Amino acid sequence: MSAESEGREAAAAFRREHGLGTQPLGDLVALIEQTTGIDVAVLDVDLNEHGLTMFDPVRNAVVVGVTRTRNPMRQRSTLAHELAHVLFKDWTKEPNVHSGSHEESRANVFARHLLIPVEGVQEIVGAVSADLGTLSKVVQLFEVSPAIAAIAMQQAGYIDWETKELWMSCETAPRLAARFGWSDHYEALQEQSDKLRAPQKLIARLTAGYVDNVVSAQTIATVREMDAEDLVRRFRDDGIEPRELTIAWADAEDLPEVEVDFSDWDDDEDTAG
Repeated sequence: MSAESEGREAAAAFRREHGLGTQPLGDLVALIEQTTGIDVAVLDVDLNEHGLTMFDPVRNAVVVGVTRTRNPMRQRSTLAHELAHVLFKDWTKEPNVHSGSHEESRANVFARHLLIPVEGVQEIVGAVSADLGTLSKVVQLFEVSPAIAAIAMQQAGYIDWETKELWMSCETAPRLAARFGWSDHYEALQEQSDKLRAPQKLIARLTAGYVDNVVSAQTIATVREMDAEDLVRRFRDDGIEPRELTIAWADAEDLPEVEVDFSDWDDDEDTAG
């Protein structure tokens, strides 16, 4: 089966399995964590490929990491791309997955169809003729790059191949946002994609430990890269505080009786000298 067919069918199956329909998806980090149970982290590192999937065969654990960026559409594509590697278990393939491989092509196709299914484009665009305003609408609603949107619109029959190529090479999300009045929305997306995020399950476990007095506020603040005092204030505002420690002191009457045998001790007369 071709990479195009595999990726498209897997994306459609994922949407069906999780009741996602054909509409735009929301927060992909939360979506991946909630649907797959794996940890996802937004990191402050220079990842050459913008993201990676790590598999620990000892613990049978998978972690997806993406880099923080001011390019929210690219981050979403990266998250969807890495999700494909998780679903296809590409870490088991030999040789290693590389750019241009079947696995990489399949992951790219999966990401595109997951983020912006052709049926979803048809439902939103309807029967109107497609122009740059239509492209802008599709980019904004599905939160994808103009290149990915143009491919979906061409596959949906709204534009021809030449228009698709032109839009892929010339249009950018910031440019469309500025021209069609949604720069504020785009800047909000930038702020979100440029924030560090620790895995949700990790933070939940640490918070539970904080309540049980076994994890310090500083530990959680370090993981979240924030000030410890600010973290404590936020926790307190949300009603999250460590349980009061109570020490159960035993009454003397409750102590067990202890028998001491002095028979082997020397008398004072014998030890006086």
